[in-house]
Amino acid sequence: MYTSGDTIYALASGLGTAGVAVIRISGPKVLDVLVKLCNLKNPKPNCTYFRTIKSGEKALDRGLILYFKAPHSFTGEDVAELQVHGGRGVIQSIMQALSEISGLRPAERGEYSRRAVINGKMDLTEAEGLLDLVHAETEEQRKQALAQLDGNLGKLYESWRAQLVHHLAYAEAFIDFPEEEIPPEKEQEINTDIHDLIQKISEHLSDNRRGERLREGFQIAILGVPNVGKSSLVNALTKKDVAIVSQTAGTTRDIVEAHLDVAGFPVILADTAGLRNSDEEIEAEGIRRAVKRAEQADLILSIQDAKDYPNTKKLPKALDKKRVIILWNKSDLLKKNPSTNEHFISAKTGAGIIALWDEIKTILTDSFSGEAAITRERYRVALTECVEYLQLALNAPALELKTEDLRLAARALGRITGRIEVDELLDVIFRDFCIGK
Repeated sequence: MYTSGDTIYALASGLGTAGVAVIRISGPKVLDVLVKLCNLKNPKPNCTYFRTIKSGEKALDRGLILYFKAPHSFTGEDVAELQVHGGRGVIQSIMQALSEISGLRPAERGEYSRRAVINGKMDLTEAEGLLDLVHAETEEQRKQALAQLDGNLGKLYESWRAQLVHHLAYAEAFIDFPEEEIPPEKEQEINTDIHDLIQKISEHLSDNRRGERLREGFQIAILGVPNVGKSSLVNALTKKDVAIVSQTAGTTRDIVEAHLDVAGFPVILADTAGLRNSDEEIEAEGIRRAVKRAEQADLILSIQDAKDYPNTKKLPKALDKKRVIILWNKSDLLKKNPSTNEHFISAKTGAGIIALWDEIKTILTDSFSGEAAITRERYRVALTECVEYLQLALNAPALELKTEDLRLAARALGRITGRIEVDELLDVIFRDFCIGK
């Protein structure tokens, strides 16, 4: 748990051998540490110094020392960074020297970012944007995370909250001074703003979860009967031998995943068991999992045998509302493809694969276009709760009830950005961070 007054230290760069490692120290004893380890007295803020780092008289390394004076630092506290050589021996010796200084302790997961939130350097949405930026694997994930770190979500939610607080102040004033009747035009203004805010938040919620899907990956499930070429298609799409290809029906029993970066979007491609009636227990379980995975997918590639065209094998009824692209595979065995706009492909020769990728890229671009999107389930829960309280406020029979509903709605928004007491929420969020961040 975070304890006010502690000075913490951690490796802020990645583990392993590297040219440079960064050790970050934050807290009230930073200047004492710089004197003790680096013989650096009265450093100027935001300046860089080259020093020998010692433990007593023993030289540990030579490196660059940076000092940031509170509150002008990442955490809002005094912060120092030691940029040293990245060998394990160097890092271990310096960390050992830090552990021997009274009042210092190793940082916990996410503690630097947590202190930044507590000290008002960023709100919770920005901190979570930072976490997403650290873990971003594709260009579009990077863009979304950086925008959130820059405050696009936090500013939006705080603007809504400020609007509610403004009306809440007026409502409470009329409650405190009952001899003053609330003007009809003021009451109408409050109700109009509540109605408009309900509409704005509801539209924001109706985003098809694109922010969460961009963080977690766009799910594509490949379905079809046994031996129709599902595994071959996975290998053709990934250009790797990801899935086992065999003439024996029922080879794929469990789900085989491939993680791809498609035009900057994260895609999870899932090869599944062939769909057919089976009494064999393991294969039947694989088929059940295939259907379940398809129910969760954003897109289904339904593989059909080109020789059966135009008679398609129907997908299970549970998938009736899913987005589906029908692919006629093994077109290389046909003398001539039918004159149609449908997808005729050959996983064996690669025919039609580029056109398929083009359509998938278009779907991805369309799926993730739009304004700032909700990136976490906890935002969605709080926003939904806010709308519910606003609906109650709009229909409240008494000013006292309207005021309480407005307060609860504002509190729900405040939980997103951290504008209320949220110690338990902080524990949940920052335990997902790495040490040193």
